[in-house]
Amino acid sequence: MFLRLFVTFLLFVLLTEVLIGALMLQRAESHHLSGLLSDFLIAAGLGAVLATVPAFILARRFVQPVHSLTEGAQRIAEGDYDYKIYVSGASEYQALARTFNEMSEELATQFAQLEQDRQQLRAILDGMVEGVVAMDREQCLLFVNDRAADLLGFRPEEAIGRKFWEVVRHRKVQQILQRAHHTSEPHREEIDWVGANVKSIAIFATELPGEPSHGTIMVLHDTTQLRQLERLRQDFVANVTHELNTPLSVIKSAVEVLFAGAMDDPESRLPFMEQISSQADRLHALILDLLSLARIESNKLDLQIMPEYISLPIEDAIERLSMRAEAKSQRLFALPPEIDDLQVWIDDSVIAQILDNLIDNAIKYTPAGGTIQIHWHAPDEAHVCLEIEDTGIGIPEADLPRIFERFYRVDKGRSRDIGGTGLGLAIVKHLVQALQGNIRATSRPGVGTTFTVTLRRVRDE
Repeated sequence: MFLRLFVTFLLFVLLTEVLIGALMLQRAESHHLSGLLSDFLIAAGLGAVLATVPAFILARRFVQPVHSLTEGAQRIAEGDYDYKIYVSGASEYQALARTFNEMSEELATQFAQLEQDRQQLRAILDGMVEGVVAMDREQCLLFVNDRAADLLGFRPEEAIGRKFWEVVRHRKVQQILQRAHHTSEPHREEIDWVGANVKSIAIFATELPGEPSHGTIMVLHDTTQLRQLERLRQDFVANVTHELNTPLSVIKSAVEVLFAGAMDDPESRLPFMEQISSQADRLHALILDLLSLARIESNKLDLQIMPEYISLPIEDAIERLSMRAEAKSQRLFALPPEIDDLQVWIDDSVIAQILDNLIDNAIKYTPAGGTIQIHWHAPDEAHVCLEIEDTGIGIPEADLPRIFERFYRVDKGRSRDIGGTGLGLAIVKHLVQALQGNIRATSRPGVGTTFTVTLRRVRDE
């Protein structure tokens, strides 16, 4: 532009000189023509030389503000919104520069707000328990939050811009996307995801608005825990039904035999009456355990947690259950530490129920002549470990992780013969947790089992 303006000014000067020279030639006499032409050429050359500098200055002054404006516009286009344009000269140039500066400030404000909104949206999406995936019409990934990447098993920073099917090779997910592409309504489907961990994932896929659609949004929800709870509920209902049905069937059969004539024979009716009584006791115990478990799980325990010497509830439990142990010729005793001054935070009724369940289990599964001992110690200043150790039949290692589940039995037939409800250890676990403690079991089949209850210790002031 500068060159064009410079040449224009220069040509303007030369053209002006030519016109003046032509007028002068028309008026001159013929004998003076050659001399006048020579003078004209000299004057034109001199005028051109003298006009070069003013033309250069004028062109530069005219172009300089335009260059400044162009440079400023480029800097703003590149994202440098803090750049300011300063020009001198005509007021029109200065007004245009101010307009550019104001536009730059406004763009900076708007882009800052957009970035803040983007970061806020990103934080919200990353904080969601659901996974969110956005892709364009060609299934190129536009956005993936951390939860979706975790559920689908890839790293989000490595996936953006790639095709979804390159990152997630799962036939059912592709089928869901295809179905969502052919319907205007959101498509929902649940799949089993087989990977490092088997899990259930509910997928909601919907097309983005527009004709044609601009892409697809997919929302993922991990339903693994929900399905596990549903299976637990189904198993619980089935187990309760079975546990209630078994004693009721025995009672019903015994009553039918009694009505059929055995009631008139004193020797025949006694075993049936004993069956009715024992099965009624079993039903009663089961109902009490179910009520107790329901009360615990609904957080309706009215706990009165106070400091207490751990030896006191142990002595009470041994006194309550010693006759049962003696009936099986078993030795039930406590083995206190040398310095027995350990206090724990407990509720009297809760610790009594814990000890009764654990000691009763030890008596049931320990053969006649066996030993059940209770000892305790402080592994550190914050805890006390209470151990109930027996010389019973033991528990296989494969069953140890599940013994605290409701209705789980290591030996189903033997457990029912002994009379357990299958809820005792589940209740104990919840009660220990209510005291902010924990419980674990170690065992060797044929040698014995040890249950260790860790409780909070009362620290010395």
